[in-house]
Amino acid sequence: MLPGKNLAVMMWNFYMAQWVRLSCIGGLLLGGCGSFESSHAEVSLPSLFSTHAVLQKSDRVPIWGKGAPGEAVNVTLDAATATAQTGADGRWKTVLDLSRSGSGPFELVVKGNNTLTVSDVMVGEVWLASGQSNMEWVIYNSTGAKEVIAQSANNAIRQFRVKQVATATQAADVIGEWKVADPATTGSFTAVGYFFAKDLQRTLNCPVGLINSSWGGTPIEAWTSLEALSRDADLKATTLRQHTDKNSFPEKLKEYASKFQAWSQQYQRADAATADVKAITAPELPATLTWKPVELPADSSANLPPAGAVWLRRTFTIPAEAANIQQTLSIGRIDGFYTVYFNGEKSAEINATTGASKPGPIYLNPKLVKAGEAVVAIRIYNPAGTPSIRSGQPLRFMNQELTGTWQSYTELSLPAPEPAALAAMPSPPEQPPQDRLINTYLYNGMIAPLMPYAIRGAIWYQGESNGGRGWQYRTAFALLIEDWRGRWEQGAFPFYFCQLANFGQKNAKPEEHAWAELRESQALALKLRATGQAILIDVGEADDVHWRNKIVGGERLSRIALANTYGKPMEFSGPVYESKKVEQDKIRLTFTHVEGGLKAAPLPSTYQPRSTIDRTVPLVRNSPNSELEGFAICGSDKKWVWAQARIDGNTVIVWSPEIKEPTEVRYAWAMNPTCNLTNGSGLPASPFRTDDFPLTTRNAK
Repeated sequence: MLPGKNLAVMMWNFYMAQWVRLSCIGGLLLGGCGSFESSHAEVSLPSLFSTHAVLQKSDRVPIWGKGAPGEAVNVTLDAATATAQTGADGRWKTVLDLSRSGSGPFELVVKGNNTLTVSDVMVGEVWLASGQSNMEWVIYNSTGAKEVIAQSANNAIRQFRVKQVATATQAADVIGEWKVADPATTGSFTAVGYFFAKDLQRTLNCPVGLINSSWGGTPIEAWTSLEALSRDADLKATTLRQHTDKNSFPEKLKEYASKFQAWSQQYQRADAATADVKAITAPELPATLTWKPVELPADSSANLPPAGAVWLRRTFTIPAEAANIQQTLSIGRIDGFYTVYFNGEKSAEINATTGASKPGPIYLNPKLVKAGEAVVAIRIYNPAGTPSIRSGQPLRFMNQELTGTWQSYTELSLPAPEPAALAAMPSPPEQPPQDRLINTYLYNGMIAPLMPYAIRGAIWYQGESNGGRGWQYRTAFALLIEDWRGRWEQGAFPFYFCQLANFGQKNAKPEEHAWAELRESQALALKLRATGQAILIDVGEADDVHWRNKIVGGERLSRIALANTYGKPMEFSGPVYESKKVEQDKIRLTFTHVEGGLKAAPLPSTYQPRSTIDRTVPLVRNSPNSELEGFAICGSDKKWVWAQARIDGNTVIVWSPEIKEPTEVRYAWAMNPTCNLTNGSGLPASPFRTDDFPLTTRNAK
């Protein structure tokens, strides 16, 4: 075994050396972080410069590629032209001035020893759309999809979808292609991004291109460069640990697999697969096998062997609104090796050659998620204990519980192991995170290769995967924004983001919550130049983190861009807390962004926990006699109670009969708050707190 400290230092030095070698350092010959590799001598371009592309209307539009060493390259589009010469490594880069160009379409012509012609190129506004699942979420699965798609034909709106790639070293190029908005294509566009682009295109009357680089269930650190993460001690330590674990895992796993094989043979506990997998995972239960009912989850069962291999199987119904969408299957905690089949296809597997895995959701292939009856079949091999789905972890499809009666078939029955066998049984190495969850991997595969493609700015929707680390997010978010800007070679471009929407159960009393803390960290990014925040505290769904009315998110982002980037006169933010003043037994709050005055939005008597299911529940008011909902107040004892609140001009007065000497106020400080403060533009107030009490996520790393 290598000493841990020395290994850590060696690994960090290795990664930093790789970063210096591969990162964007400017120069004509390197062509930036997005430099394109090619094994042949003909002049070539990265995939972004392809048919239907949108180029930014700017006086500095980088164009780069590969060719033969010393090759002269000429680039033209419309009346703009530029030249370059390849370096010894065959790389070339030049810059077009498209500030006076029309919209097109044009041909982008690159001439070297050969000639490349890229057709149907437009010139307009280019925005990067990035983040996790709520940015990845497509129009096809959103509210009003059928009507939106049917009316979506627009040659001036286009998307480049970046193929999802997670990699330890920086990729030279991305995989993807430009698509023109059309009923045949628009369903696969990012919904938030599309509605953002549609609003811009309609208002500005120019082409809008989206570069959609997003991936569901991913943390912000995966989208951040190694160098940026190294600026913070905690993030640097986590990155080092993840990368070290990832690189040392194959050797550890090889050693474990060898030990396990020897152990299973020595103690006669080897697996023996004999069942017809195709028959067992088929829609109909195989009548030729002996099936017994078993209640799951369970730590033991009379119908399961003390050790060995069993099949567990059940059917359930998938509603039509959930079909053809990537859904999650949670299979609980399994102490042993297992293979999961969903509708006949292997969807997950853990064995001696893959290593153990922490319990977590399985992301199902959308093609397998079909409306109607579905079959989940799990083969579990446990050589030292009952092969079962244990208690203590979720067992469900989406939000549909799968607890209860399953059918079991015993394929291999082994006696309980002797104490000596248990003591000698090797332990598997801990599985490293999936590649998409590892710090820097998505930056390397999906962001760095885009640089320095000219963009107007970026829109960002991410944070759910960092929900338990709200305090640390304030550091990580600022690092990502400033790092992207520094490496894109075009200054402090606009960076507009979505605050986390409301989600989850309603609170009966004021409580601390990690998501409220993360929202605060998102809002703190407004201290950076050219940033803007779309508040979505009123559009989420209690039972679905993927709220469907994405047009609201897109249009609220477009308001920010139109006002701040394009100078259109409009309010772009709801009320933002500015200051407080204690007035005897009340606290008066002042706000910015109060155009049209402060308003109390009407609150419904019921709401739908999930928009795709026709079910409503009563909306329980925390302060039923109050004009405003969502406020809590406390005194010096820091004990929060729901507060009464009313609008007084452009201020809000907050109080509670329970608090005679109030000191602090919080608003919408919950995962799914009931709140209704807006301005005259109908934009919701941003959640806030007046206190500086220690937060629950302060030590979450």
